Amino acid sequence: MRFLLFLLLPICCCAQNLTGEQLLERAIAYHDPQGNWETFNGTLYVSMETPNAPKRNSKIQINLPQEYFQVEATQGDKTTRYQIDSGECTIALNGKTDLSPSDLEENKLSCERASLYKNYYTYLYGLPMKLKDPGTYIDPVVEQVNFKGKDYLRLKVTYDEAVGTDIWFFYFDPKTYAMEVYQFYKGDPADKGKDTGEYILLSDQVEIGGIKMPKDRAWYYNKGDKYLGTDFLFTAGFKTN
Repeated sequence: MRFLLFLLLPICCCAQNLTGEQLLERAIAYHDPQGNWETFNGTLYVSMETPNAPKRNSKIQINLPQEYFQVEATQGDKTTRYQIDSGECTIALNGKTDLSPSDLEENKLSCERASLYKNYYTYLYGLPMKLKDPGTYIDPVVEQVNFKGKDYLRLKVTYDEAVGTDIWFFYFDPKTYAMEVYQFYKGDPADKGKDTGEYILLSDQVEIGGIKMPKDRAWYYNKGDKYLGTDFLFTAGFKTN
């Protein structure tokens, strides 16, 4: 027993002494050891399954050096394509790009939505590296917490108001520093914000462009643990069964 305590002591002490920035650096070293995210150029295939809705398959192309983003998503009999190339936006519906204002409005298609998708996918699949972006504030205090029966090192992150107003928490394995959960609230979780937002459980990993990315992301409401859906990441094409 004394020997076991001796083995555990360095891990515990190390966790207690880590600052938020140090934890983030270790997490980035785990997920992106060669620093490839800044020059990322790759394709992600994401299949989204949600209760009582058809599966949504999205092919996502991200080329950060060329400032290029494209997402082509098929759900049911509808395929939409959003492309942003050096700031220029293009929209297509079932292969048609000459869309009337009524086509756009009826199908809720817009360049604002294209930007939303670009920010959404580059943020979530660029984590934890995206936590180095300007306007991001890393809390210096690292908490040791238990979430859903597992011990984690938890990092609190806030943003400039122009970037976002949600409060985020990131949960890392205390031994490997792998990111395994993230969570956000619409306000202070110690106050009125506690019943807002969602948490996302990450499981398995795939390596794309030298970066370890979460393969499966299961989404839940913070309030009541209601299941929302799961994203499945593939490296080439979609699972057919």
